Amino acid sequence: QVQLVESGGGSVQAGGSLTLSCAASGYYVSSYCMGWFRQAPGKEREFVAAIDSDTAGSTDYADSVKGRFTISKDNAKNTLYLQMRSLKPEDTAKYYCAAVPRPCMLGIGVPQYYTFWGQGTQVTVSS
Repeated sequence: QVQLVESGGGSVQAGGSLTLSCAASGYYVSSYCMGWFRQAPGKEREFVAAIDSDTAGSTDYADSVKGRFTISKDNAKNTLYLQMRSLKPEDTAKYYCAAVPRPCMLGIGVPQYYTFWGQGTQVTVSS
C-alpha cells in the first residue's frame, strides 16, 4: 500500500531555512505526480509546489513561494523534498506531501487532484 511520511519540520526564525522530506513506500516517486500543500489554523489547505513524473521532473510553484522554495525528488531514495529558504512568518503551517498515480496535469493546485497524503509536519516561523 502507498504510504507517505513527512519529516523535517520545526521552528525557525524569519529568514531561516528548512528542508522537508517525504519518504514514499508502496510505489515509485518517479512514476507519480507529487506535491506539497500547507494548511494554517483556520485556513484552507493551499498548494505550495508540485513535481511531475516525467524524466525532466517539471515543477510548478505557488506565487507566494516562487524563488524561495524548491521541490525535488531523489528516485534512488524514493523521497520527495521541499527546500525552504528566506522563510517568513506567513509560511507557518502544517505541510503535507501528496501523490497521484498519473502525470501532473491541469488541476495540480487543488487537493482533490491527489490520491495519497502524508500525515503532515509542522513548520513554525517566528518574527
